[in-house]
Amino acid sequence: MRACLQSLTRQNDVSFEIIVVDNGSADGSADLADRFAATVIRNPENRGFCAANNQGIAAARGEFIALLNNDAEAEPDWLAALHRACSKRADVGMAASKVLVWENPQRIDKAAHLIFPDGQNRGRGAGALDTGQFDREEEVLWPDGCAAMYRAEMLNQIGGFDEDFFAYGDDAELGLRARIAGWTCIYAPDAVVRHHRGATMGKGSAQRLRLIERNRVLLAVKLFPWTLLWLNPFYFAMRLLAGAAMAGRGEGDTAHFPGLRGKWQMAAAIVRGDLAALRLLPKMLRKRADLARIRRLRPAEVRRLILSHRLSWKEVA
Repeated sequence: MRACLQSLTRQNDVSFEIIVVDNGSADGSADLADRFAATVIRNPENRGFCAANNQGIAAARGEFIALLNNDAEAEPDWLAALHRACSKRADVGMAASKVLVWENPQRIDKAAHLIFPDGQNRGRGAGALDTGQFDREEEVLWPDGCAAMYRAEMLNQIGGFDEDFFAYGDDAELGLRARIAGWTCIYAPDAVVRHHRGATMGKGSAQRLRLIERNRVLLAVKLFPWTLLWLNPFYFAMRLLAGAAMAGRGEGDTAHFPGLRGKWQMAAAIVRGDLAALRLLPKMLRKRADLARIRRLRPAEVRRLILSHRLSWKEVA
């Protein structure tokens, strides 16, 4: 976190305040933040990524609100580049960063997001060598929440992060909800950060996988058009088959769960995630009905938006 906050002190050409939300840490992080931040919010327990971000958003006074995870370090022009992108048009509610792998900045961690039609989302270009293929400013689906900017007016209209998600997939839910409400997202290639991937729980965490699976289902139930939602089991099966094929070669996400025991851990985490999602389905269906208040895109337009930014089998596996 020290390196993250130091990177903010080096930002150029933009006026900003720093707000740190400490989620019940016991290692002196909050005291460290006091030396850098205008505001430090101290939670006595871990309230999750969503609730903590909402606390920070509520305390912010700016027209635009940037998020930066404490496992990310921003280049000096990061904040100014996001601000330029968000300021281009009145309908731009979000700006996405170019996120590089901290250990190997020649590789892309994510350059905005893509989605598979079952609700699983992933960074655009994840793992690819950075050869300039993502150096063009363009409209994208939504930003990754580890390093993003949001227009405060948009958040006031549609609401902040859905706290039922706790963590993982929450930026996708907020981003798709914003798109349904008629806002757009611009990718700013000059807004560069370096990110320690999976630093919060670890890539091989069964708890992380359980939350990702649960939130995949919740996102689809809450936001997908019915024409895609009915096909969700089919797309989910396709994704599992693609993952199984990669596992046979020791590649893909399954590599983080080695051996037969690891595969059982993966399967158990997915089942637990689906069962947890089932318990929240009535609540998500009520939230789905509430979307009428902010909806600007028709269901057919949402379907086209999702399918035009879809992940391939190989990318999703």
